Amino acid sequence: MTVPLTVTRRTRHRLAADTALLAVAAAFVLPLAWLVLASLDADATLRVGAPSPATLDNFSAVMDPEITYRPMLNSLLLCGGATALTVVCAALAAYPLSRFRSRVTRPYLLTVLFTTCLPITAIMVPVYGLFVQVDLIDTMQGTALFLATSQLPFAIWLMKNFMDGVPLVLEEAARTDGASGLQTLIRVVLPLMGPGVTVVTIYSFIMMWGNFFVPFMLLLTPEQLPASVSVFTFFGNHGAVVYGQLAAFSILYSTPVILLYVLIAGRLGGGFTLGGAVKG
Repeated sequence: MTVPLTVTRRTRHRLAADTALLAVAAAFVLPLAWLVLASLDADATLRVGAPSPATLDNFSAVMDPEITYRPMLNSLLLCGGATALTVVCAALAAYPLSRFRSRVTRPYLLTVLFTTCLPITAIMVPVYGLFVQVDLIDTMQGTALFLATSQLPFAIWLMKNFMDGVPLVLEEAARTDGASGLQTLIRVVLPLMGPGVTVVTIYSFIMMWGNFFVPFMLLLTPEQLPASVSVFTFFGNHGAVVYGQLAAFSILYSTPVILLYVLIAGRLGGGFTLGGAVKG
């Protein structure tokens, strides 16, 4: 019995797709495997291999107030404050863009989208000069303000797209009951687009958490540097790198982002439950 040519061809295509997916998965898994194995190896190198013996000395070495605790706290304060400011400003900016139609709405949105394409290095020199003049250089609040500003354009786009999915009739009912525009946004729109706010929060926090260049340029005092900048303390002179401690610090550095996602992942799975919100 001969196998149909179409079945054979379909099988080949499936095997090729599976092989490509496995190659992509290996490209992601190998660095993560090195990270975990190197953190448990006292003599870690760039090679991926099982430590012999496994030890927690690298974690003990980096669990120090100057190396880990203070930079991590600085990162939490810096990125947490900037994320909160970004979400609030994005919600306030996206609401009129979503609810009011105007000739300038589309050009304004395209301009906002264009600003997300600008590389951050292209504007850091004038930003640095401005921060020096207004006395915001080497301040946590000034750096958080600029981080929020740089993340705001894309956050507005995301927030508006989620806000478009909230039925307008719900707001009209709230205004009939005497609610103001701000009350409608806070009590009706934002609770119904909870997953959207969660997505914007997670995305903004992750992008700020991994930002190295901005705090490196705007913060000068070593005691104020976040973990994304202090990671360079593991790179010594003449190309010497403490790979084991660098891997252990990287795992600790990734923990807040992973915990943030795990804690609010349940809200992402629910989607927008607007089915019973509007009655015919």
